[in-house]
Amino acid sequence: MACAAALRWQRQVQPLGDTAAMLARMQRMLVALALIAALAWSAWAQRHGVSLVGWLAGLALALAPHAPLLALEFVLLAALGRDPLAPPASAGQLLRAWWGEVLTGWRVFGWRQPFAADQVPDRLPSASLAAAGTMGVLLLHGYVCNRGLWTPWLRRLQAEGVPCMALSLEPVFGRIEQYNPAIEAAVLALQRATGRPPLLVAHSMGGLAVRAWLAGQPDAAAADARVAGVVTIGTPHHGTWTARFGFSANARQMRQGNAWLQAMAAAESAKRRARFTCFYGHADNIVFPASTALLDGADNRHVPGTAHVQMVFEPVVIDAVLQKLGLTQRA
Repeated sequence: MACAAALRWQRQVQPLGDTAAMLARMQRMLVALALIAALAWSAWAQRHGVSLVGWLAGLALALAPHAPLLALEFVLLAALGRDPLAPPASAGQLLRAWWGEVLTGWRVFGWRQPFAADQVPDRLPSASLAAAGTMGVLLLHGYVCNRGLWTPWLRRLQAEGVPCMALSLEPVFGRIEQYNPAIEAAVLALQRATGRPPLLVAHSMGGLAVRAWLAGQPDAAAADARVAGVVTIGTPHHGTWTARFGFSANARQMRQGNAWLQAMAAAESAKRRARFTCFYGHADNIVFPASTALLDGADNRHVPGTAHVQMVFEPVVIDAVLQKLGLTQRA
């Protein structure tokens, strides 16, 4: 049965569901609008003799409309994100993180998610690898994202021979615990195919989805034994200041001090927390103050000068996961 499931996963990509496909269409539309705006500006600027500097500035704004919004997020971070548990980010670090997030935003939201979410399929092992007990990895994205976020990770893990799956969590704007069945099915598929509990790697809201899935298991000890460990990247474990601007069900669950987060935290044991590795950063423009991404009793690791989505692709994060898989780091 496990071999049959592995073959099915090897031959086909898990297609995007209705709401995830809608999200991809929305992001494609935004990319198209940005390109139209850039062409319209170029035509107008040429007709009215706009200087080269002015033309370049307008073109940059049309092609990167997210840049001013990101700049506002970093201003808010600098003003409101001071945290005694993390060193303050310098102005230079914030500026570099802003620019890194502008570029990362185009790669993720301008290409991978809207156009290439299913470009790299999930891979489960062949029967020989399953017999060898190769550990698998389950990748879970954050808010307003899909599995396209993980495209570079999927390529890297598959090149290393690691069985891996990446989900598109649905409904996109539903409650976080609604993702439990999808996580359950994926964990079960990886465990059956490899004969070992998988490692779960989650960005942002995805880390809360993992905790909600674990909390929803009837037997806490058995639930903990079903995963080799959990790595969270910029997850708002205690909520985040910026969630006050979100009004979807899952965004409200990420507000600081909300009852859902508090109840989940109260039910977690120290033993479960010890299975988590939590990456956080003082230049995270979405999850701040920085200590909101920490878990008491977890292996908490600070990533300096790195923005929220940019943190997913930091070598220190990827290397830590490869180490947990028992693989030699590569330059």
